[in-house]
Amino acid sequence: MSGIETRPRLPLPEVVYTPAAQAERYLREGAWRPITIGNALRQAAREFPQRTAYVCDDRRISFAEVDEKSSRLAAGLHALGLRPGDRALFQMGTDIKTALALFGCFKAGVLPVCTIPQYRSVEISALAQVTRPRAFFVQADVSPNFDQVGFAAEMAEAHHIPHLLVSGGHASSPGCSIESLMAQHPSGAPPEEWNHCDVAALQLSGGSTGVPKVIPRYHGEYLAHTKAWCDHFGCGDGDVGIWALPMLHNAGMMFSLLRSVLYGATTVLMPKWDVARFFSLMERERVQHAFTIGPHAPSIAGFPGAANHDLSSLKLTLTLIGAEPIERGTARPATNMYGITEGLVLASAPHFPPAVRHGSIGTACWEHDEVRILEPGTEKEVPLGESGELCFRGPSSLRGYYAAPEITAASMTSDGFFRTADMVRACREGQLTVYQFEGRMRDNINRGGEKFGTEDIELLLARHPQIADGKVVAMPDPIYGEKACAYLIPREGAALPSVPELAAFLVSRGLAKYKCPEHIEAVSTFPITRVGKLDRQQMRQAIAEKLAGETQGG
Repeated sequence: MSGIETRPRLPLPEVVYTPAAQAERYLREGAWRPITIGNALRQAAREFPQRTAYVCDDRRISFAEVDEKSSRLAAGLHALGLRPGDRALFQMGTDIKTALALFGCFKAGVLPVCTIPQYRSVEISALAQVTRPRAFFVQADVSPNFDQVGFAAEMAEAHHIPHLLVSGGHASSPGCSIESLMAQHPSGAPPEEWNHCDVAALQLSGGSTGVPKVIPRYHGEYLAHTKAWCDHFGCGDGDVGIWALPMLHNAGMMFSLLRSVLYGATTVLMPKWDVARFFSLMERERVQHAFTIGPHAPSIAGFPGAANHDLSSLKLTLTLIGAEPIERGTARPATNMYGITEGLVLASAPHFPPAVRHGSIGTACWEHDEVRILEPGTEKEVPLGESGELCFRGPSSLRGYYAAPEITAASMTSDGFFRTADMVRACREGQLTVYQFEGRMRDNINRGGEKFGTEDIELLLARHPQIADGKVVAMPDPIYGEKACAYLIPREGAALPSVPELAAFLVSRGLAKYKCPEHIEAVSTFPITRVGKLDRQQMRQAIAEKLAGETQGG
């Protein structure tokens, strides 16, 4: 590894970096890649210049065009006075414009702060105070019901952000047009003063409460982590994938940007969820890999036109939850997975048995990730098969939150394992160690001293002939402390089972009776957080308020 740099060229005081000796080992073992994201795009453009990089609505763009336009934008950002290491807030949608803006930042050394368009003044103000950005990228047409540009202009003025960069705006829009900036400058990006050990982007934690924490991701580790995950689920040269979620999410960055340049892969972008268009695009573009989330599972499983679409190209659909109903709807393999921005991905490969793909969150994607399951609040490992807190350490695991040493210290074990606050149990499936998600540490239900998670109940709910999808949360009980409440989405035209009927079904499938839901709430959708995750807190609060009202009224 002589000559390979092991330290960042442009270190930031707010960032914790990997020690040089450890960095050297990761580079030697291939757990980091000695290349920046900008150079990875340049390499893909040289190898596959005319290959389609992105499809969005009726637009297509080749790798050569992405490379040229992003270099022009990088030159424009440099001309504005932005310099490597400067931060830039992002509020853009799932669009080719976003890909160009992100790649332009990577080539200019500007660090995207990856927020989402749904954030408002509380989140943006807090993130601006922490990251002190010098630019704000915003997409004018991301939402028809909100003045995204006007909001960004207010935030830029309030927090002294000198550069507002607008995509898709009008001539009268405040700020600088990204499209004009690209058109006005030559394609030569400024020379890279940074390396693979430097920060590429600032991602955000996906917690359901409080302002998100800021997570540095680094060029070489981000690329290598993406490669390990995509190799695990079977991605190959020139594959086509479809992405229908926020592009600025950590998984969005990995699947729709980094996967594209690593494999010369085409990514089909869906700015808004539409199940009919999802099926149509998968057939038209011959998609091999799809990524979706649990709230989409009922519409996929119940889509009446599914049989009319040829999905024979589809190798695997990845989802955080809901693999079984998705596989039922597409008649192609689907798998649950687990991902955390702090640096771990667990997933199943397409050839894993359905019981593993549907009944677990899979296994570690490569040998470099160390996973431990600890008794909550301790550093003691639990025996195989018992539930505990998922903790991990590896080449992409969090070294430290941005400018937050106290929060970092509280999130780590004494030997550097990150505490996820997620409860899992490990089990052996042949030669594999696979993990079953038990819920957040605060999601577990304590029924008279018997504590249990909800994942196994929800897997069985998805198999009920009258239920499209179901989620289980704790509800208060004056005697037992807590009982299970099921939020159920009925199948089209079906009536939901009663509480006794549901219990009989679950018990007949092997579920312990005390775990059976003792209350049912019929719903058409599940609430989600601003980052697109299931909002169990809102569900718990809703049933608690309903029961309290019934008690007061009764």
